[in-house]
Amino acid sequence: MKPTVIIYRDQLIPYSETFIPAQVENFSSYQGFYVGSSGFPTAKSMLPQNRTIILGDLASPPGLWKIAYKLTGFIHPRWLKCLQDLSPQLIHAHFGLDGVLALPLAKKLKVPLIITFHGYYATTEKTLNQSKGFYTQTWNFVKNRGQFFRELYFRNRDRLFQEADYFIAVSEFIRSQLIEKGCPSEKIKVNYIGIDVDKFTPNPEVKREPIVLFVGRLIEKKGCEYLIRAIAQVQKTIPNIKLVVIGDGILRSSLESLAGSLLSNYCFLGVQPPEVVKEWMNKAFLLGAPSITTATGESEGLPIVILEAQAMGLPVISSIHAGIPEAIIDGETGFLAQEKDWESLAKYILNLHENVELREQFSALGRRRIETEFNLKLNAVKLEEIYHKIIKTTY
Repeated sequence: MKPTVIIYRDQLIPYSETFIPAQVENFSSYQGFYVGSSGFPTAKSMLPQNRTIILGDLASPPGLWKIAYKLTGFIHPRWLKCLQDLSPQLIHAHFGLDGVLALPLAKKLKVPLIITFHGYYATTEKTLNQSKGFYTQTWNFVKNRGQFFRELYFRNRDRLFQEADYFIAVSEFIRSQLIEKGCPSEKIKVNYIGIDVDKFTPNPEVKREPIVLFVGRLIEKKGCEYLIRAIAQVQKTIPNIKLVVIGDGILRSSLESLAGSLLSNYCFLGVQPPEVVKEWMNKAFLLGAPSITTATGESEGLPIVILEAQAMGLPVISSIHAGIPEAIIDGETGFLAQEKDWESLAKYILNLHENVELREQFSALGRRRIETEFNLKLNAVKLEEIYHKIIKTTY
């Protein structure tokens, strides 16, 4: 029987995090169990239920026990017993806050803790008011829980860097950001999130159409606004080019209003299942991913959608941002513009629309790069080698 590892994500798991089970289900040496305090409805279809252990399903009243765990580290006995029975070798948490929340569990189970950093918690800096009293923090917890837990991470970041055993960065950029924030460099290794190149394979029988595709959350750092402005410029020359936006988020209403005022041919499809996203990737002629750094310094790690698109033979136009230049070689496998430079994005879209030979070059070389550098199966093996090393060193 394979040794067990716990994959900790406090909320298991939003629709945008299919990369977590994709990685775990490609392990050959370990068996992963998904552990968290809460579960999204999406978790039932995205995770194997016989290997999913959620605190809220085992404790009554669930809300009280979840709060007790997050604020005090007190672990419900039934949840703890289920996890002890697994005899886990380590805990692997995704995202910085989840690393902080998993610390008490790792200590109680006496196993190493590894945290993968993706974007926000590695790139954002927050100035904390150290004088906040008990009542102020309680009020924040009740009225603005998201803000409360973000601050919880930043208050415990230095302790996390000291007490966790190892950190995985999803790009060299994220590694540099962690070092800049005070994480010991010897405790960090880059391991790219891979793509299943057997699953993400283009169907050559499907004819590509004049569609520019955007896939992602509709939030500031994804930069969808600048793609809309670029398409508006393009449509002055080529009216039949269509923008298709897949995803949802707090900016959806304002982005739809912007598109309505600037574009003649577009649609917003909201959240779509992976199979539908893949179909659009197969018939679009390029993906736009113009990510930006926000006013608070938040940026991407390395967007998975860029890797999926290239695996599908779909050329990508993106920005010189975070880890994106590690995945796209400008002028060879795609085009990169400066952040917010929608005029350059428009120029690149027109170029690729007119130049079939260049599109085919980007398609072939982009696919080849994913197969060699961002291959899920190969990178899962590398992650398991990290597990071996940590377990051997700890024990």
